[in-house]
Amino acid sequence: MLELLKALFFGIVEGITEWLPISSTGHLILLNEFISLNVSEEFFSMFEVVIQFGAILAVVLLYWKQIWPFSTKEKYCIRQDTFVMWLKIVVACIPAAILELGFGDKIEELFYNYVVIALALIIFGVAFIFIENKNHARKPKINSLAEITWNTAFWIGMFQLIAAVFPGTSRSGATILGGILLGVSRSVAAEFTFFLAIPVMLGASLIKLLKFGFVFTSAELAILAVGMITAFLVSIVVIRFLMGYIKKHDFKVFGWYRIVLGILVLLYFTFMN
Repeated sequence: MLELLKALFFGIVEGITEWLPISSTGHLILLNEFISLNVSEEFFSMFEVVIQFGAILAVVLLYWKQIWPFSTKEKYCIRQDTFVMWLKIVVACIPAAILELGFGDKIEELFYNYVVIALALIIFGVAFIFIENKNHARKPKINSLAEITWNTAFWIGMFQLIAAVFPGTSRSGATILGGILLGVSRSVAAEFTFFLAIPVMLGASLIKLLKFGFVFTSAELAILAVGMITAFLVSIVVIRFLMGYIKKHDFKVFGWYRIVLGILVLLYFTFMN
């Protein structure tokens, strides 16, 4: 029962941090330092990735009408704009997919530590504040998903590489920030990031499950289910909040949060461990 309560807490943290630009992976790694699940290292490595797919399913539910490429009015009719959007998402996924397949294990070995997480939190926090100040009076060039070009989609995918390498960066933070720099409005950059997460996290989850194997103990299966379901339910609330929030506010508050958290992480692990 205690492990299920821990899994519930992990799910809450995942559901919040997956969508806010503050790094879900970074928070889950840090959370494990304080509320460690009593599971094998191999299971936790899989759990911290697959639990994110639970959060991604919230996007599928909330945006189903926008992401389903087939018309509901006519049989076997493809919605061209949605189909093209998915092709652009595939283009954006290619850089991270190549990196993960070729160097995923090595990256995890080298960079999944508190120093990298803390520095990524601070550096990207500063970047959010700087870019938001710089773009304060600048009107975005791209105000709808249909206006995102193939070139823009590719470069958003390149920004995603930063998060793929350095935990603590935030995948959503990197792609939203990249989108803003490329002239995409905050709301459109956020939506494209949400949709981009679907194939990315599906692929990452499948890779982790294949490496772990599909044999679970009943306790492991229960922990994974509680984490995923909790992340899914919390994500629905957080996504709705974020889309309402960015209509009237910028991302600077998240930048300050990242800086403060990064400093606290450095201080804690330097002087307490």
